Amino acid sequence: MTLIQTDPPLAEPVTLAELKAHLRLDATDEDGLLEGLIRVARTHLEAVTGVALMSQGFRLALDDWPQDAVIQLMRTPVQTVDAILLYDADGVARNLDLSGLLLDGIAHPARLVVTQRPRPSQPINGIEIEFTAGFNSINEVPPELKRAILIHAAHLYEFRGAVSADMQPASIPAGYDRLIAPWQRRTL
Repeated sequence: MTLIQTDPPLAEPVTLAELKAHLRLDATDEDGLLEGLIRVARTHLEAVTGVALMSQGFRLALDDWPQDAVIQLMRTPVQTVDAILLYDADGVARNLDLSGLLLDGIAHPARLVVTQRPRPSQPINGIEIEFTAGFNSINEVPPELKRAILIHAAHLYEFRGAVSADMQPASIPAGYDRLIAPWQRRTL
């Protein structure tokens, strides 16, 4: 099972102005750095929670259908299932009919039931499910997740000289885990 982001979000859930107000900064000379820190904080939050914060496209590749009928899409909230592709032995894709799908887009992770389940002929990544996940607007993003991004980006900004941008996130600020706890994936 492999999850690939196909379309990045068109906007970040926290604006540059919000982060600058949080940091009490007026100068514009570090705007590029701050925008990068917002992106790093969002990406980290999405990775540890499985929540797509802004609308973005994904492709889930499967070798075969799961034993039970439920497919976990690894992201939430899922807005739409855009396509299900089944590959033959020559690597040619065939679109499956989407009419018989049952989607629980707000489950954590989102769940999908596909009634038509023909076997793929390609032994590796023979099934691809393309879907759109995330909140439609900044206003829909839960406030505790926006706050987590703000404090994480501020923390990264505080240590900007000690750790290079390509090595971020180097650490997590105090209180971050409590903010995101209700959104984290729990496994046994």
